Parts: sequence; structure tokens; C-alpha cells
Amino acid sequence: MKNIILTLLSVAVFLVSCSSDENETVVNNSEANLIIKFKFDPNQERLNNIGQPSTIPVGNAAQSPVVSRMSANYIELAPSAFTALGQGEILYQGAETTQGGSIAIDFENAQFAGNNQTFVTIPLSDVAAGNYEWVRISLAYQEGGINLIANGNEITGTLGSFVGFNNYITSFNINGSTFNVNDNKLQGFWAFEALGFTSQGQAPEGATTVPNPLFNSSPIPQGSCVVTGEFSTPFIITGNETDDIEVVLSFSINNSFEWTEVNNDGKYEPAAGEQVVDMGLRGLIPSVSN
Repeated sequence: MKNIILTLLSVAVFLVSCSSDENETVVNNSEANLIIKFKFDPNQERLNNIGQPSTIPVGNAAQSPVVSRMSANYIELAPSAFTALGQGEILYQGAETTQGGSIAIDFENAQFAGNNQTFVTIPLSDVAAGNYEWVRISLAYQEGGINLIANGNEITGTLGSFVGFNNYITSFNINGSTFNVNDNKLQGFWAFEALGFTSQGQAPEGATTVPNPLFNSSPIPQGSCVVTGEFSTPFIITGNETDDIEVVLSFSINNSFEWTEVNNDGKYEPAAGEQVVDMGLRGLIPSVSN
């Protein structure tokens, strides 16, 4: 009997020991992540294509939309102002397809995030150690509320704007209204819904603002919508991180929806023939927190 008790005690100790080891393994295997969030700021400085403060051109008017969600197709960390596009640390690459002919962003499989929401989470073990001064992000789609005049009344509608270099779209939905496309659409394609009324169109080529303060040292292709922003201090990845790191990408939506004026009242009135000319974001400020 004594031997049986000793044997049972030995087994119990062994099981407790295994359980303890397993718990330690789970803790040790927990992985630190890089969490990338979006923020949309109507008060952030309004910039032009070369990253300089920008005013609204004479004959145009603009407003700050209420952005509800946005999608991106590419995120890259750049060590310096001279790092060429694609030569930095690529964090994220969205789905692409040739189903519409030339290569395009696959909107059907796009990833989205709203204001102060996480867009993507990446294991820090997948990010190369280094000092990064800049971040680049290729935007694809943004959706939000805008104010307009219809039949003499001020109403709010929802605008979906495709700002990516090329977008393969099967169909998409805005406020219950379905837009069937089944084709590639270049940067500047947009669709609008308000009170059941829908419309769609195409902004002029090259009209979408894409701020790039590195236009001299590290240019980007026309129509790519790669917005560039500088960290206030270099973002350092040591490779030994044990805690999550959060990077917030704050985008300026300061008067980012712009149109040509017919009635010079600063109000968007599509029925009067006022045309959308710009839907681009107006700057990027990245920040880091642990």
C-alpha cells in the first residue's frame, strides 16, 4: 500500500511539473506585435503633393469629410529620405489581381479600418531591426459623409472614393445601394449616395493629392497614392521587443474633398454642375507608443 501511495505521489508531482512547464512555454511563446492604426484628423495641416501647406485654389471650394473607413494596399518603413520606394521594410501588401486586365488592387478582398481602429497587426519578429525615419502607405479607398445641396436643401450623403493606382471592382455597396462595375477603375473613380439617389464619376487624371515631402530625394510614380510621413524621432526596432508597439497613422482630412464652384457659396451642389476634383488625403503624421 505504501508503495502505491508513493507511486501516486510521484505521478502527481510529475503532472504538476509538466503543467508548470507547459504554462511557462505558453508565456514564453507569446509574441510581440506591431499594431498599425488609422486616425482621421480634420484639424491636421493641409498639405499639397510636395508636402507644403496648401490653400484652396480660386474657383474651387472644399470641406472636411467625416471618414468612416479606409483601405490601404501597401505599407513600408523607410530608413532615410533617400530610400527608394520599395527598398525599405515592407510591412503590408494587399491583394491584387489581373482579372480586369492590367494589375489592380483587388477591392473585393481589401482590408478596412475606421477612425482609431486597427488596420493590421504584424509580428515584430517579421519586421527587420533598424532605425526608420519615414513611413509610406499606398491608399486604396476611403468612404465617408459629405454635405451638399440638393433641391435647395442641405443634406448629408456618403462618398466612396477609389484613390488607389488601379482598382478592380466587381461591385460595392454604399448605404444599401449597390454599384456594379466588374472592371478596372483608375485613381479618382468615385460613387455617391444620398436619400436613395446615387451617382458616380471619375476625377481628372492627376487631380488626387498625394503628399510626398520626399519628392526630390525619393519620388513616387504618378497616380500611385503613396502618402509619405515622417516620425518625429526615428522609429527603432531592435529585434528584442517583448511588448506590442502601436503605430498610429494620422491622416489629414482638412478640406480634403474639393470641387469646382458654380455657385460661389462654398457649398457642394452637384445639380448645378459642380464637379469633384480632389479626394486625396492631405498629409500623414505617424506616431509610436508602446
